[in-house]
Amino acid sequence: MSLLLSGCSGDKTPDSDAGAPGDELTAPEDSAAARATSDAEVLVSASLQDMIALLEKESWWGEAKADEPLDVPRLLITAIRPSWQEASKSIPVQDKKALFYRLMLPQVLHANHMVMEFRAGLEQAQRELASEGRVSEQSLTLLRRLSLLLPGETAEHVAALQENNPELKEMISSLLYRVDVVPAGLVLGQAAYESGYGTSRFAVEGNSLFGQWTYQGDGIKAKEHRAYKGDYSIKAFDWPFDSVRGYFINLMSHPAYEDFRQLRADMRARGEPLSSLRLADGLLRYSERGQDYVDSLKGMIRHNKLERADNAVLRDEPVRFLLGAESPEAAADLRAEIEAMRENGELQELIDSMRLE
Repeated sequence: MSLLLSGCSGDKTPDSDAGAPGDELTAPEDSAAARATSDAEVLVSASLQDMIALLEKESWWGEAKADEPLDVPRLLITAIRPSWQEASKSIPVQDKKALFYRLMLPQVLHANHMVMEFRAGLEQAQRELASEGRVSEQSLTLLRRLSLLLPGETAEHVAALQENNPELKEMISSLLYRVDVVPAGLVLGQAAYESGYGTSRFAVEGNSLFGQWTYQGDGIKAKEHRAYKGDYSIKAFDWPFDSVRGYFINLMSHPAYEDFRQLRADMRARGEPLSSLRLADGLLRYSERGQDYVDSLKGMIRHNKLERADNAVLRDEPVRFLLGAESPEAAADLRAEIEAMRENGELQELIDSMRLE
């Protein structure tokens, strides 16, 4: 499967490795998130104009109402196509931005939805421990999985956790501190900044949206490789959503982003809404540029009014997928291929590999 849009470049690469165990993070098995099955609708566009027309039909194009939260369709892109690099040069800058933001936002909100499912499970475990002195097996399974995000934890230690382990109370609190949403406007701003609105080589070759580094040999070498930084590369991903997931995990777990997590927790404790502009101040270490990077990011958020996305909501509908083709003929071939994959089960295998639940 291929898609029309793209996403990653910029002058920053975080000192982090997206290849940690947390990369396998998926929502709890009983998640209430919209299920994605082989019956899922797959929309195919034949051109940028066709894509915009499709979004207009979905009421996901044009000026939004300023006094209403953004109502976001569950339309997920599945890849970043090289043709976006050239095609994006032929459309107005505002249309390029609008298309990028509109195709990115459903992925960001889907990730935040998964995070909130985890938080609900952690809060349930917290209540169980407080009232009964123990947690259920279901909650314990969740804790074991999420604890792998904690630096220094080992799989053996996590597997050895028992229901009456005295560390459970502190572990649950620590996980609630880490596992929390990222305001959508901030994610959109960083994705656009790091990716040049989806036109970078890293985006096109590896669905990489946030410039995450890896030392595992599974990435894309930068043309201006800084040897003194070690044998790093830019992490490549199978799906754009994997890149979003990796970014969330980095902000949850990497020591470089402790300021971000503390600022977010303080805002939570005061009952304040999580603001993209406020939380951007916690990302001084996301780039070697430090404060200049934060100032540039905040300027992008303000200029493009991305804070509006902080209160966006996903529509109550099944997950659908959005693909692009080079021409009407290629689109027809792609639709036929999708139906054949639906029949032989390959489509469900692909959907399962995206780990959307």
